[in-house]
Amino acid sequence: MRLPVRDLQQLLQEHTFWGRGRSITDLRLMLRGSAAVVSLWKKNELVGFGRASSDGVYRAVLWDVVVKDELQGHGNGRLIVEALLNHDAIKKTERIYLMTTNQQGFYEQIGFEQQTNQKLMIINRKLQTKWN
Repeated sequence: MRLPVRDLQQLLQEHTFWGRGRSITDLRLMLRGSAAVVSLWKKNELVGFGRASSDGVYRAVLWDVVVKDELQGHGNGRLIVEALLNHDAIKKTERIYLMTTNQQGFYEQIGFEQQTNQKLMIINRKLQTKWN
């Protein structure tokens, strides 16, 4: 099944702070570059999403896990994360990373551990100006 990118754009726009303003073109590129993509549907409505990138052996990273606000707390996020972890593209990967701003407790319940011995490093290539 092909994921309707406009539905994904709307889900990210309405239910995240980090996914707002993503263009259809960029979302298509993002999806093509992902090793694993999981979507959760309630009837014909996209209600959850997650993706992963991976080399398939040593490292994988979970990205963009989101569930509609009103459906959180009912196991839907766990379904998405577990489907990603069991996806053929990453299920044999040695180490799986993710970053989260305020959902550490949720991911700890699934088995992720906070790391204090590693530092997140970033290069932000999105130029911010007062006209954006």
